[in-house]
Amino acid sequence: MFENLSERLEKSFKILKGQGKITEINVAETLKDVRRALLDADVNYKTAKEFTEVVKDKALGQDVLNAVKPQELMVKIVHDELADLMGGTAAEINIKGTPAVILMSGLQGSGKTTFSGKLANMLKSKRGKKPLLVAGDVYRPAAIEQLKVLGEQVGVSVYSEEENKDPVKIAQNAIKHARQYGKDLVIIDTAGRLAIDEQMMNEIESIKKAVNPQEILFVVDAMTGQDAVNTAKEFNDRLDFNGVVLTKLDGDTRGGAALSIRSVVNKPIKFVGTGEKLDAIDVFHPERMADRILGMGDIVSLVEKAQEQYDEEEARKLQKKIARNQFDFNDFISQIQQIKKMGNLKDLASMIPGVGKQIKDLDIDDDAFKGIEAIIQSMTPQERSNPGILNGSRRARIAKGSGTDVQEVNKLIKQFDETRKMMRMMTTGGAKQVVRQSRRRR
Repeated sequence: MFENLSERLEKSFKILKGQGKITEINVAETLKDVRRALLDADVNYKTAKEFTEVVKDKALGQDVLNAVKPQELMVKIVHDELADLMGGTAAEINIKGTPAVILMSGLQGSGKTTFSGKLANMLKSKRGKKPLLVAGDVYRPAAIEQLKVLGEQVGVSVYSEEENKDPVKIAQNAIKHARQYGKDLVIIDTAGRLAIDEQMMNEIESIKKAVNPQEILFVVDAMTGQDAVNTAKEFNDRLDFNGVVLTKLDGDTRGGAALSIRSVVNKPIKFVGTGEKLDAIDVFHPERMADRILGMGDIVSLVEKAQEQYDEEEARKLQKKIARNQFDFNDFISQIQQIKKMGNLKDLASMIPGVGKQIKDLDIDDDAFKGIEAIIQSMTPQERSNPGILNGSRRARIAKGSGTDVQEVNKLIKQFDETRKMMRMMTTGGAKQVVRQSRRRR
């Protein structure tokens, strides 16, 4: 997402490169290009126009310090205004209540049911909640079954009444069920339509009145662009929802919805869906998204993803093994599994400042580790624990078992040995030795 917008903005800022100061002439030329870039990214016209006017006023109202180049100052102003346009700071979700009730709304195909499962999983694992998913879509035949499958995958109970066609009654009964069985959070999945219609809006308004939810979330497919913004406005006029969920942000979307929706409906984007896996859900941080749009990466989110997979006790054990030179292929494959759990490899790499632009045209396969895993899994438990015993005949057997060749096995073992040596040097305070060795090589 935002790759084209990022490129266009970068080119726009180059107009100011080499300029001694910001003037009305060069800033007008830059912002004309910025506005075109925003419109091409499917940003609402009024939003794009107002955005560039605010940036122009701020740019012309500032003196350029000797230490700051006009181009750098413009990037900072655009960054701050982009973050402000998308809400400024992350918005909290209200889950206070006994139970707290979250009502999901949106068109059919926007990803409401899948997101309900993701949200239940997130609030269960990260907030310690005891959620109950409610199958309130009585029209789509597969909706109840889909929610049950999702519930089973994330370990969350699902309340449904297959014979009941009254979603208001189902929602009310579900809340009674939640209180009876000690559930402190109820997430109600509702029916969607292919387009907004009166029956649909009346029905969800009736559910809202009946259950008085603490939170109403509007789920929208980011790939629908300006249609997403228009739909959000119509839903908000009827429901006065609390926040927006943008799904499919990992797809081929130009990002206009993310940039427009806050200014049009004046409601925050609270969550984004970033993939098909049930942990592919993130809290929306406007300032971090502005970083990514301007090619600055998102190192904070990357660290947070790493910390989610980080176990202090396991890390201490691993550190001791490394110090004793006992790091083996079991530990190696365990580290690979943790990296894979963090998410899509290309998305992770793009969070590193400066890397996103370099890899935009690269096809980074999520199965990049598959060959390595196949080789390690073809080893016996003894070989994984004692890499030193991997002689020629063992390597030939491993190559055959993993569908690779001996050269690939040798290459992996060599890389493993070098990694182990480097890790041991760093863990045992040998960082200076590493530096000395690298100087000798030069």
